[in-house]
Amino acid sequence: MAVIRTLRRTPTLLHQSRTLIELLQSPNHSTPSSILAHLNRTSEDNQTQSRRNYVSEMRRSAVESNVLRLLRNEIQYERDCFSLELPVAEINGFSVDRRPGEQWIRLEKKFREKEEIKVEVTMFDGSAPAAQSHDGKGGQVVEEVMMHITLIVSIFKEGLDDVVEFVCSAWPDALDIDKVYVRARRVVPCKLYMGPLFKELDEKLQDSLFDFLEARGIDDSLCSFLHKSAKEKERTEYIRWLGIVKSFIETKSHDSEALVAGHS
Repeated sequence: MAVIRTLRRTPTLLHQSRTLIELLQSPNHSTPSSILAHLNRTSEDNQTQSRRNYVSEMRRSAVESNVLRLLRNEIQYERDCFSLELPVAEINGFSVDRRPGEQWIRLEKKFREKEEIKVEVTMFDGSAPAAQSHDGKGGQVVEEVMMHITLIVSIFKEGLDDVVEFVCSAWPDALDIDKVYVRARRVVPCKLYMGPLFKELDEKLQDSLFDFLEARGIDDSLCSFLHKSAKEKERTEYIRWLGIVKSFIETKSHDSEALVAGHS
């Protein structure tokens, strides 16, 4: 252990040796006693700075230890309080790609022989007031909200360069269509005409477009599934984020480890 400690102090010893050589080579160097006094002062200064660095590192380590403790507690709490169900791999014929680390879920499937459908699904991105309810403790009115998810449904047909896209709102138990437009498969214009507001279309046309999506498995039942999946993804991504932050803080720099070891 003594050898290891000596090696860790090698930079200081080398610095003192260089200082001694420089003093001896100086044409105006003082007496041996003055040289020794100078070296002693240099050594004391180096030891003082080393102690300051060590104390600073110990304080930083204490702060990081506290952060790590809180992160571990939060991860354990989330795992204990919220049991995550096994993810569903398929719904209404769509394969489900949960895209870990992103704020999207992607659904894909083939429809009939020539259609390919892709659905990009956000996590919760808004809310709207829901029906009021009573809390059962004195009749106090409780304001409830419905969470909102955005869907972008892209429908491709073999042999066609155009793509039909639907921008939809998925509520907990209902699907709304906000926009319907056509774009090129490969090149999207800077100012694409997005079509009229869906609610301005003839009611029968609106109903037929809902039927068009429903025939392809994009319906109210899918909305219910997506809301459940969004809740699961929120928890999963939160636990993932906690773990990434914890791993980052646990990884100490080489200099910090060397400084602490040098005083052990």
